[in-house]
Amino acid sequence: MTDTLAAPAGGAVVNPNAAAEAQDFLPLKGIDHVEFWVGNAKQAAHYYRALWGFTPVAYAGLETGVRDRSSYVLVQNDIRLVLTAPLSPEGEVAEHVHRHGDGVHDIAFAVDDAESAWRETTSRGARSAQEPTEQKGEKGVLRRSAIHAYGEVIHSFVDRSGYHGTFAPGYHRIAKPAAAATGQSLLEIDHCVGNVALGDMNRFVDFYRDVLGFSQLIHYDDKVIHTDYSALMSKVMQNGNGRIKFPINEPASGKRKSQIQEFLDYYLDAGTQHIALRTEDIVGTVRALRERGVEFLGLPHAYYESLPQRVGDVGVPMDTLEELGIEADRDEEGY
Repeated sequence: MTDTLAAPAGGAVVNPNAAAEAQDFLPLKGIDHVEFWVGNAKQAAHYYRALWGFTPVAYAGLETGVRDRSSYVLVQNDIRLVLTAPLSPEGEVAEHVHRHGDGVHDIAFAVDDAESAWRETTSRGARSAQEPTEQKGEKGVLRRSAIHAYGEVIHSFVDRSGYHGTFAPGYHRIAKPAAAATGQSLLEIDHCVGNVALGDMNRFVDFYRDVLGFSQLIHYDDKVIHTDYSALMSKVMQNGNGRIKFPINEPASGKRKSQIQEFLDYYLDAGTQHIALRTEDIVGTVRALRERGVEFLGLPHAYYESLPQRVGDVGVPMDTLEELGIEADRDEEGY
């Protein structure tokens, strides 16, 4: 699932010193890639190419010597997605898809030293998912390691300084990819939202603070993010350079089941609820995606009736926001 960033709602507690408070024992340059484990990688790659405008750049599978899975790497500006599907009913990918359906497996970080990143995090309590390894290929050496996060999500540490290929050893470059859709403006991953069980939000806030050196940027309680029927609590963690932001959500009580609890019930575990993509033209991007058949969540007319009084002028006519289902918000720093 994808969405775009909304500014902090009124009543949220913002920490202006978050970047300064983040620890520097683990320099993270940004998000290297997000890997989804899916039922059909080729079909998913076609969806993101034809509807979302991502270009397939690399492939791994039987043809490249990989026996248990097939993977497509897709790129748009600074966003890199990896879509991986099992080639047999057995194995970790097949088991993950059988249990959860399509979902995020790995939110990977770009680092200068994958061994140091693994050593620093595991010494602070992280559970290792992959010890430091060197993947050697014709285009050099890719170094990586990984730790477990919430649910079955992992964080890989990827050092590309010695590798000059398209993605990684075992992947072949796609020389003549089919044309990707145009007209949208998707620039980078803005944030990745993790949904965790009731009572686990602070545990994973502590995990990102103590293990990865993040600091807390914003705190939303259930008085800020709620309806009569559903509520949630959320804390936003960010790394030192501010390029990686991870909101951590847990359910709160309402007249009906919280949307967070509903996710946990269907996914059968904590997991990444959505990947938010930054755009500098939300109207043009949403319009282009809608015209290609991408489905968006709608909002009631009553939301837009009260919007002018609540946020004022946000540079886009209110009827356009309502037509496209775009939310808007404002705080002291802008809209």
